[in-house]
Amino acid sequence: MQIQVSPSDGVPIYQQIVNQIRYLISAARLQPGEELPPIRVLAEQLTVNPNTVARAYLELEHAGIVTKIHGSGTYVSETRSSVSQREKIKILAGRMDALLTEARHLDVGLGEVIRLLRERDGVMKEEVEK
Repeated sequence: MQIQVSPSDGVPIYQQIVNQIRYLISAARLQPGEELPPIRVLAEQLTVNPNTVARAYLELEHAGIVTKIHGSGTYVSETRSSVSQREKIKILAGRMDALLTEARHLDVGLGEVIRLLRERDGVMKEEVEK
C-alpha cells in the first residue's frame, strides 16, 4: 500500500491517510477484504505517531469503508462494493486542497495551476490514445 504524508501539506496527517486510503479503494488498488497494514507498521513506515494512524482507521471504520476485526486486523469492507459519486468528489476535493496548499507554498497562482492541470490532462489523453 503506497501512502505518503506531508507535514507541510496543510491537511492534517490523519486526514491525508484517510483521503489516500479512500482513493486507493475507489481506484480499485485496495480490494474488498484486503487487509490494511497494522497501525504500528503503517505508523513506522510513515514516521508518524501510531495514534495518528489509529485515528485515520477509526474514521474509515465509522464511515463503513473498513472493518476492524479484534485480534485479526483492519480490512477493506466487503459490503462497500462501489464508491458513490459524492464520495469520489470528496476524495478529489481533499487531493485538490493539498494541491492548492502546495501551490500557495510555491507561490504559484490559481491561473497557472489550472493551466498546468489542463496541460497534464492533454498529455494523459495523448498517452491513452497511443
